[in-house]
Formats: sequence, C-alpha cells, structure tokens
Amino acid sequence: MSLIEKIESAEAAGALLESTATNLKKWASADFLPEWVGASITELINKEEWEELNDRFYQTMVFGTGGIRGRTIGKVTASAETGSLSAQGTPEHAAVGTNVLNDFNLIRATVGMFRYVKQYLDESGRHDLPRFVIAHDVRHFSRHFCELAASTWCKLGGQALIFDGPRSTPQLSFAVRHYKATCGAVITASHNPSHDNGFKAYFEDGAQVVSPHAEGIVNLVNEVELEELVQFLDINLDHVIALDSSADEPYLDLLEEMVVDTEVLQKVAPKVVFSPIHGCGAISSMPVLRKLGVEVIEVPEQMEPDGRFSTVKSPNPENAEALAMAIAKANETDTDLVIATDPDADRMGVAVRDLAGEMVLLTGNQIGTLLAEYRISTLKDAEILPEDGSENAVLIKTFVTSPMQEAVATWHGLKTINTLTGFKWLGEKLAEYEAEMKAKLFEQEGLAVDYDACDIWTKADLMLDYSTYFVFGGEESYGYLASDKLRDKDANAAVVMFCELAAYLKGQEMTFPEYLDSLYLQLGYYEEKTINIYFEGAAGSQKIKNILESYRSDPPKAFGDVTVSGFTDFGKDEIIDADGKRIAPQDFYFLELSNGYSFAVRGSGTEPKIKFYVFGRSDVTNPEELAEVKLAASKVMETTLAAIDAEARRRAEA
Repeated sequence: MSLIEKIESAEAAGALLESTATNLKKWASADFLPEWVGASITELINKEEWEELNDRFYQTMVFGTGGIRGRTIGKVTASAETGSLSAQGTPEHAAVGTNVLNDFNLIRATVGMFRYVKQYLDESGRHDLPRFVIAHDVRHFSRHFCELAASTWCKLGGQALIFDGPRSTPQLSFAVRHYKATCGAVITASHNPSHDNGFKAYFEDGAQVVSPHAEGIVNLVNEVELEELVQFLDINLDHVIALDSSADEPYLDLLEEMVVDTEVLQKVAPKVVFSPIHGCGAISSMPVLRKLGVEVIEVPEQMEPDGRFSTVKSPNPENAEALAMAIAKANETDTDLVIATDPDADRMGVAVRDLAGEMVLLTGNQIGTLLAEYRISTLKDAEILPEDGSENAVLIKTFVTSPMQEAVATWHGLKTINTLTGFKWLGEKLAEYEAEMKAKLFEQEGLAVDYDACDIWTKADLMLDYSTYFVFGGEESYGYLASDKLRDKDANAAVVMFCELAAYLKGQEMTFPEYLDSLYLQLGYYEEKTINIYFEGAAGSQKIKNILESYRSDPPKAFGDVTVSGFTDFGKDEIIDADGKRIAPQDFYFLELSNGYSFAVRGSGTEPKIKFYVFGRSDVTNPEELAEVKLAASKVMETTLAAIDAEARRRAEA
C-alpha cells in the first residue's frame, strides 16, 4: 500500500480528519521538499500516529493579528526530525506539519510580512528599503528561526538587523523605534511550555500590529504557497546587519529613566533575589539594578539560558513552582523580595514577605495596582503630574484587569482607558496620543519635535498640554509599561520600578501587604481570580468554540442561586471607550451577577485554553474588619468560581 493509500485508508476509517488527509497528501507527494521531511511523514504514517498527525496537519497554522505561536517539537518525534540533538536537547529539525512552527511556517510568515511592508511603503509614496529588526529568546530553534527570517528578508530585497544573542521582547519594541525600522519580530513563545515557539510581529511604531496592517499581513501570509518556501531554506547572513552589545546602551538608559525618585534608592538600597528562569531577563535588568545600587542575589541554577527550562515545570513567573528556587534563596539569605521574569522578559512575577515573615506571591493585578499607586503619587511629588491630577493624564488597563486600578486612577484625578486583552491595543492608544500631540503642536505653535529624544519632564509637559500623558499601563497577566518610548509590556522596566517601590517601603518600614491593605481601606477590598480550562488538540479547539459560540447564542441566565444581571457581547454590542473611540469587535463577553460580582470570558490567543476572569469588591471601613471582609469575600469567590467552571464544562460537551 502506497503512502497516499495509507492516508486515504486512515481517513476512511475515521482515524484522520478530512482536512488532515488533504494537507498530509499534499506534503507527502511534494517531491521538492527536503528528504528528511518525507522521511518524517513516512515514519509517522507507518507507525500509525494518527492523533499526532491530526494535531500537526488538521489546519494550516493561523497567522493571527499578533503573529504565530505553536509547537516546534511534536508529542511524538520522528527520528529524521530528531537527528543530532544539540547540547540542550534541541532536535535537528522542527516538527514537520502545517500546524506547527517550523522553517516552512516561519518563512511563510516572513515572506507575507515583507510583501505587505513593501506594498505599504509603495502606497505611502515612500522609497525606504524595508527594514526589519529581529530579536529572539532562548527557546529551541530561536536563534535558527531568527537567522532564517533575517536571511529570507534580505533575499527578498530588504534590510535585516539581528542582535548577537538573546534579547527581550521589550528591547525589540524599543529597537524598532530606535532604528526607525519598518517592522520587527521577536522569536518567542513567552512563558509557554518549552516545546513551543513563536513569531511575534511589530510595526514601525514599535507596537504589535493592529488594523489595518494586521489584516493586510494576515491576508498576504495566507497567500504564500508551499512551493515558494523551499528557495529560502538555506540561510545566508552575508547581508544581515549584526548588532553587538553597544546596541543595548540606549535601552539600558531608558531603564534607568524609569526611576522617578532617585533619592529613595540612594537612601535605602533594597536587597532582592532575582531569577530570569533560564530566559533573557538578566541581560538588561541586572546591570541597571546594580548601577542603581540594588543588592542583587542571583539564583545560580536559573541564570544560564536554557530552552528546556530545566529547573521548572513551567517558566511562568506567576506560578509558585517557578519561583520556588528563588524563594528558597531568599530564605537562605534573609531577603524580603523575590523578582522573576519570564523567558522573553515581558512579564514579571514577585514574592514578598508578609507580617508573619512568610514569603507570599502577589498576583498580577496586585503588582499592577501597587506600581500604579506609587508611580502616580511619585510623579505628583516630582511635580510632573498636577497635584489634583488631570483629565489629560491616563492609566490604561485591559477590561480583564482589576477594576481597582481604575479606582486608583480616579482617586488621583486621572482618566482610565480600558482596552481589549493584549498590549497591542495599548500600543495603538499611545500612537494616537503621540500623533495628536504632534499635530496640535504644529497647528498651534508651528513647531515639530523629536519626541523620542525628549526627557521625561518635557514629554509630560507636551502630552499634558497638547494630548494625553501616559502614566502607567498594565494587564492582569503580569505585564506592565510606564514609558511610551516602547510599545509593549516591559518586565525589565517593571523590575526597576518595583525595586524603587521596595526602597520606598523599606524607608517607611512598611511591608508590601501593609501597603496593599492601606489601599483596600481607602478604596474597598478587591479580589480577582482566573479560571483556565485547557482543551488540547483538534478536539479541544472545538470545545473552546462550543463555549464561546454558546455564550453568544444562549447567554447564561444564572449560576446556582446567583442570577446574571448584565451581559455585554463585545462581538455584537457597540462599546465606546473614555476617549470616545469604539472598541474593536471580538469574541469576548462580560457578565454582571446579582451578588455584585462580575466576570469576563475569552479564548486565549496563545494557548489551547479558555479563560474566565472573576472580579469582586467589598466595602471595608476600618482596619479591624479587613481580615473578616477578606474571608467572607473568598467564600463568595470560591462558590462563584465553581459554578462558572461547571457551567463552562457542560457547554464544552454540548
């Protein structure tokens, strides 16, 4: 029986999906592909690895609005893929398939992006050479994919710049603006499992691509045929521009700028245990922290780049397990603060000591609230912000981030903008504010300005007078930003800001939990929890679809004794933000409950899961009742979570 006949037989028996069989036959009969590709497909078919083949071939990897992300190493690996393993266990070749990130999908993304950028420049009447900056993290195939993208870009007629080693996602965002590139990409899957990688796309403003560029790139990527890709498989770096360590200096200078009150760090130098969890977080943050006088204690086992993330189950700094070694080091060295960053250093997690001396993890919402409160207060003390706030100063958060941050902004007299999930929406806002400032400055004063060259004081004055001054932005998933010199979340900057806050609290002889409690007494007790329900593979994708579609067609009416008092469908309803701008439609729902709680539901854009974000608020009038209020709220939250989870699983199977 031939290979094609085996595929057709498996499809007829129901072992292979129709779409899998179609894609698989195309690849199996493509005589122009490298020999190892055919050998891998043959081995998996002969071993009847139908589930593996369905996962790899049931669809063509979707280039979404932010790029692509997925497995590079299969659950089952063919011997031709494995080949000669690297010292860190990287196979010789990324997994074969249409729905995995390999050389073919990486080239497809690069070719489509180049064609869009070239079209964009031509239609804009610009004769610039398409300039592309690429960074990469420490994952399996990251360096290879970075060089492959750069080589492909240059073969197409563009100019590509790459760093000499791993660099963080925020530095890539900064570099796109600094080098006046047309676009950029970072090869990363953030804190996903070690078998994943991704291609995250940025446009010339340094932000992740948004409409209309996003749709334009997606359409052109999807038009690239398999036959076109082979000519780009051999890497040639002769025309690629290599950036050495001197290229880091402007970004390191920016990180130093994040300190508002330089005296607080000079008076009280905090001590911190730091871990990059085998990623690239130490490359930028460590030199800056030490220059600022922070005493940094390393977690030696986690300082070396390692795409296996060999000392943790998941390189996610929001998980206690990922911080376990750092917390042990803190206890060993009598240190009150632990900070960790994820592999591409765009997210930061922390652990702090409570009043009993125990290390506790802060949630992403709590970290963002603390940073927002301290930064706004300090900017007022420095007379950068008016004492009574300003409607021209803004805090930006996602709808799924704690409403407590909006309460902080309102308390200080600032405007709050809520966005959809993802920092690309925050980046879009910053681009609008910058464009508005430049237009009004020229219209009213006849002046033009190099905005990125301005210091923090000048920027604040310009934006407060002619547009909207961005003070702080964040999302519940441990991402924060407080400078518009880049347009994505920045864990390196967050580390610096959190150390400034640590120095302030140390000088006040106050713990982080005490500082947070003081805000609860001022604004009310806020509690937030997230439910993540994972559904793997092709079957799991359908279950996620079932839940999301049923929320629209048949919204929940009640969860036990708690009724639904409000339902907002962001895909159908017109939602207007505080700037009077319409929120883009999306499969995202927000529900208000009769017990005063609320929750949002959305599918993850980066992992095979659906997420529920639950919010509660309780009044609290004096310190003596705070503990009791927290306990009562946790019981309500626990009941609410269980009801939402059970109802979602029922919908998944419907």
